[in-house]
Amino acid sequence: MRRTHPGEERGEDHGPVRYGPPLPGDGLPVLPELSAVLTAAAGRADAQPVGGAPALLEAACGYWTRRGLPCGPDQVAAGPGAPALLLALTAALAGDGVDVLVPRPCAAWWAPYARLLGRPVFHVPTPAESGGVPDPYALLETVRRVRAEGGEPRLLVLSVADDPTATVAPPELMHETVEAATAEGLHLVSDETWRDTVHAPHETVLVSPAEMRPDHVTVVTDLAGALLPPGWPAAVARFPATGGGRRLHARVLDILTALGARIAAPVAAAAGYALDEPAPLAERREATVRLHARVAAAAHAAVVAGGALARPPQAGRHLYADLGPLRELLAAQGVGDAQELEDLLTTRLGMPAPGGHRFGDDLGALRVRLATGPLLGGTDEERTECLTSPAPLELPHVQRALISLRSAFDDLRDDAQRWESPR
Repeated sequence: MRRTHPGEERGEDHGPVRYGPPLPGDGLPVLPELSAVLTAAAGRADAQPVGGAPALLEAACGYWTRRGLPCGPDQVAAGPGAPALLLALTAALAGDGVDVLVPRPCAAWWAPYARLLGRPVFHVPTPAESGGVPDPYALLETVRRVRAEGGEPRLLVLSVADDPTATVAPPELMHETVEAATAEGLHLVSDETWRDTVHAPHETVLVSPAEMRPDHVTVVTDLAGALLPPGWPAAVARFPATGGGRRLHARVLDILTALGARIAAPVAAAAGYALDEPAPLAERREATVRLHARVAAAAHAAVVAGGALARPPQAGRHLYADLGPLRELLAAQGVGDAQELEDLLTTRLGMPAPGGHRFGDDLGALRVRLATGPLLGGTDEERTECLTSPAPLELPHVQRALISLRSAFDDLRDDAQRWESPR
């Protein structure tokens, strides 16, 4: 079974490690209460301990306990962003000769850290209804093939609320995949960065694999998902309450120490405040989720009306569009793969439109991730107005942004039809 290295199909000579686009930001000004906490801690000269100070770890325990995942401080580690934690986890779990499995597509930052360590990464297809979690039968077949070729799959990374597809895996699918993975001896890393951004929390059932098989799952949450601005890197990991979990925790701390991967003291203070979920932060988060849910639904309607396919977004601040139905029309404009589509749409939309190849999808698949943050306006005043308006989609600057998105897809189809060779 062939592993994938994005970019190699295009003959690029930059090594096997590829780093994809950042997490979609919320596009909003920083919460004033959060800024105040950061500012108050800015005068601290002391460094945070590797893995996080006791106050931060206690706040993380409270955060997970409120979500049905109780834990103690000795089960938690903090780092300067989820990538640092995933790198340490991958190094601790996937030593020499060990292979890593991820869904196809998956978050752009997952696979590069395994490749940085020289570990093979194998993508497993996801079912049609959702992303983030591999199809259990495809997972078993992939494990069988990797082992038949002499590999040793040991680590599976998955997500409960997905980047890039913006979907939430149904509990029954999660259960089947977790059972299949643990039966094959895989340790699971559950990326739960987007779990607090579910658009309809009373209608969408989100279940963590750590609730199903707590002894086999490490949970990672990047606070940039719903709690902190992306420019304030902080993340937390929750380890199993087992002997193996304690050893993994200790090994991850060793690796973070070797990397000098500490959270800056002011950011750690803000992270602890955010994890405690005080009323101002909880209210802002809920308002932000409502706003992006409305904008994502409108963007989804515009993309589908333009002839593309997309799963209805259920979480996050993005959607994943498949322009496969327009392939023949796009080919007339010289667009034949995801990189060329990314270049075209980024220019036409005036905002990043990373291609699906950055998320582990085939280069030939015409897919892109579109973020909703850029649709909220160009100034802090416009974005704040979106947050406080009872009808943000009716604001003139939001209407203009959505019309521009719709027009870009309409023009894409119309231009392609004009360039199409007469039959």
